[in-house]
Amino acid sequence: MTNKPTITFLKSIGTLTLLLLALPINLTLVTISLLISWLTSPFRQRITAEHPKKVLITGGKMTKALQLARSFHQAGHQVFLVETHKYWLSGHKFSNAVKGFYTVPAPEKDADGYCQELLKIVRREGINAFIPVSSPVASYYDSLAGELLSPHCEVIHFSPDVTQMLDDKFTLCQKARSLGLSAPKSFLITNPQQILDFDFAGDGSRYILKSIRYDSVSRLDMTQLPFAGMEDYVKNLPISEESPWTMQEFITGQEYCTHSTVRQGKIRLHCCSQSSAFQVNYQHFEKPEIYAWVDKFVKELNLTGQISFDFMQTQDGTVYPIECNPRTHSAITMFYNHPGLADAYLQDGEEDEVPIVPLADSKPTYWLYHEIWRLTEIGSFDDLQAWIGKMVKGTDAIFQINDPLPFFTVPHWQITLLLLENLRKLKGWVKIDFNIGKLVELGGD
Repeated sequence: MTNKPTITFLKSIGTLTLLLLALPINLTLVTISLLISWLTSPFRQRITAEHPKKVLITGGKMTKALQLARSFHQAGHQVFLVETHKYWLSGHKFSNAVKGFYTVPAPEKDADGYCQELLKIVRREGINAFIPVSSPVASYYDSLAGELLSPHCEVIHFSPDVTQMLDDKFTLCQKARSLGLSAPKSFLITNPQQILDFDFAGDGSRYILKSIRYDSVSRLDMTQLPFAGMEDYVKNLPISEESPWTMQEFITGQEYCTHSTVRQGKIRLHCCSQSSAFQVNYQHFEKPEIYAWVDKFVKELNLTGQISFDFMQTQDGTVYPIECNPRTHSAITMFYNHPGLADAYLQDGEEDEVPIVPLADSKPTYWLYHEIWRLTEIGSFDDLQAWIGKMVKGTDAIFQINDPLPFFTVPHWQITLLLLENLRKLKGWVKIDFNIGKLVELGGD
């Protein structure tokens, strides 16, 4: 029988081999793009902001941070990217939109060190605006950092107590119902026995279990309760007082994800896309019911920051929030060609000003290396036609002809070095997330 270290070794070696095979093609494309960019640079219009600002963006390994950096840079601002020490190898630091790149301690391991290092950067560079592109783990620590940084620069993020409320799937539903908004039934679970004692027959609904703490693996588990023999399943879950879960009503319908940038309770930027458990394709959909729900929620709480929701819309049109992420959503990549993103983040706007949405001519975004991986799942000619159509109609979220280096350095530097490090340690991984720029690991970040 093949043991786990051998499987890990073969999996990593196989993936590195595939990346090596793709390297010459990628290098050729990027080299041609660099040449075109150099030849056309004298003819490109250079935008100078009326009030140029220095913007500090965290989460530098993630595509959404790169997208914000490019948008601010194109509007005439200077951008400084930050990541934790583990991701010093971020391919995005090679982007021509990035003025400077810094690494800081991982906040979950050294919260004070994380905040203090951010403060040093703010002072050293004269930062005007702090915009965290948080990982799920970092959202709360970015709120703590925001309190420290707010006397020195504008902070576009929520307070610690608001972040905790939004990030908690149980308290989110409670808050929504208190505002008169629709929300699924939910129960706080701190002991597996609570589930086994629950009167499912009398309640009549089906439920799913979700860890309140972010778990990149268990979040994909859509097991519905109740079912025969569920006792073993429930008792094997790491549920405790210290690690609470929520039992949330299972809502059927079409799933959507949203991103909204809000200032003083007013939506300045909004996008909505159909969604799935592992979402790496984004196309904007106008959903007035969802927008109205978000609009009332952020207005009632007078929020300033970036807020993302996962919604389920039932056949009767009712929308239910199934999760809230108080941070940037990867759907922000749909604004890749929108000139108004920077102002939406940095200015309050007029009272009657409508929020910006992706441009009508913007293409759906995808990640090419994810899509190549998905070729292995194609089982029919119709599937292949759909895949080709997606490639033709969409655009890669990382590649830009006037800033092509990240398209090369993310897979062939950032991901490759992460794979080599895991290979050295014979450390397992579940999948590669080119969007987030990491290896998804059991118990990882």
